[in-house]
Amino acid sequence: MTFGDYFQLALIAVIVCVIAFKAIYLRITTGINPIVVFRTEGGWRALEVLALAALISWVTEVILHASHSRFDFGPERVPIAFLSLPLVKVVGVTFACLGVLIFVLAFFSFGDSWRIGIDQQTAGKLVTAGIFSVSRNPIYVAFDLIFMSVFLMNGTWFFLIFGLLAILAIHSQTLREEKFLAQRYGEAYERYRAKVPRYLIW
Repeated sequence: MTFGDYFQLALIAVIVCVIAFKAIYLRITTGINPIVVFRTEGGWRALEVLALAALISWVTEVILHASHSRFDFGPERVPIAFLSLPLVKVVGVTFACLGVLIFVLAFFSFGDSWRIGIDQQTAGKLVTAGIFSVSRNPIYVAFDLIFMSVFLMNGTWFFLIFGLLAILAIHSQTLREEKFLAQRYGEAYERYRAKVPRYLIW
């Protein structure tokens, strides 16, 4: 196994540990379950189930590919020569580090308002400070960077297709959350939206 392989395994471990720690911490300190996916009805609920299944498949493939397992189900590489260049892998590692940094900063800034999904019942306060003063959706920016980084480090069709579909799915979820936030926080959210970009420069 190479440095890149160990790096990707560590990347998954960090993400899982941060999410698990935050979820357990909020459950203990506030009594609120911050994981609120699957509470919606109809088509959105089906999409949330599909998204979770896809994410589990991605995590599984990262682990299998990085460990060179014979059960790797997506090893076929995209036949583009420059994807094998060391510089491309360095860019991938850089994107991943930047993504993890933004991810962790967002969790600190979120405080007790962090949720997975749209919490119609116990939504926290509107968070506009910290990393949220730079981007309205820093966690989604982080995941976009991480999905791109894993493709650049591996260069396989699976990670390319997953990354592109994930970016589209994240944007769709962002638009959905914006409607909820506008209804929930009204003028305060509109002022925030006018001042801070959705992602970074847009």
